[in-house]
Amino acid sequence: MSDDYFHVLNLIGVAFFAVSGTLLGYEKKVGGFGVVVVASVTALGGGSLRDLLLNEPVFWVADPDYLYSTYAAIFISVAFIRYLPHVSNYYFLLLDALGMAIFNIVGIEKSLIGGTGMLIAITMGTTTGIFGGLIRDVICREVPSVMRGELYASACVSGGLVYAALFSLGTPYIWCIFGSLFTTIFIRMGALHWDWQLRFFKKKYRKSSGSSVDKSR
Repeated sequence: MSDDYFHVLNLIGVAFFAVSGTLLGYEKKVGGFGVVVVASVTALGGGSLRDLLLNEPVFWVADPDYLYSTYAAIFISVAFIRYLPHVSNYYFLLLDALGMAIFNIVGIEKSLIGGTGMLIAITMGTTTGIFGGLIRDVICREVPSVMRGELYASACVSGGLVYAALFSLGTPYIWCIFGSLFTTIFIRMGALHWDWQLRFFKKKYRKSSGSSVDKSR
């Protein structure tokens, strides 16, 4: 991926996550500067952790364009909410899914450019995609989406696996990106719409007759 495309994609991801953080802050009635904090950690948290783990300069410190994108997205979101206060929760979920999908790609690409293997790149993509939202949910006293039964981190991993499969087949970068983006967004939004869940653990409950029955938790 060229530097220009990578830069633009990262700016878009930052803006989407800043908007989703602002919307959740509004929903939780976070006031004043608190909204800026929530939106900023949502937009910048995942990429900051990724860069620290990769021993790279933190992206928004190295390039202030990302801060401009974050603050502009916050300002526009606040202005939009002031004039249209009845904002559907659907927009928050959609923007969160878009931001997560884009940051997943950015994390994978940045890791591969840094010389890591594909497994580490997929892990870094998932970390980039979910960590900002995790901090956002904790600050807003929400159960983090990644800790619920619904598909969240799994959507990032699936998008990363699609990227890896297309990459190994020699597919042009642009189709690797589109394939990963579509997979991540489709799985995340599908999980919300159709209640898809990934269950690892089952418990056995005993009936009064003494027979046991498997029941998903």
